[in-house]
Amino acid sequence: MAIILMVSGCGGLAQAGGPWRANEGNTRGWMLMTPKERIEHQAKMRSFDNYEDCHAYQQAHHRLMQERAEQAGLALPENGRDICAHLRPPAATRE
Repeated sequence: MAIILMVSGCGGLAQAGGPWRANEGNTRGWMLMTPKERIEHQAKMRSFDNYEDCHAYQQAHHRLMQERAEQAGLALPENGRDICAHLRPPAATRE
C-alpha cells in the first residue's frame, strides 16, 4: 500500500510541472554536447527569471549547436518549443 502511495505521489509531482529537465527530446544539439555541458545548460536554463535573458541565451545556444552540427555534417531540427515562454510577462488585459 505504501508503495502505491509513493508512486502516485511522484506522479503528482510530474503533473505539477516539476523542474524542467534537459534531454535529447527537448534540447537542440543534445548529441553534440558533453555531459558537463548538458548539466551546465540545464542549470543555466533553470536560472533565468526574465524572458529576454533566457531567450538571448537560448538563441546563442542554438547558434552554437548549429555550428557544431554543420562541422559534423549533421542536420538539427528546425522547430522547437520556446522553453523561455513561461517567463514572458502576461499580456495586458482589455477592459
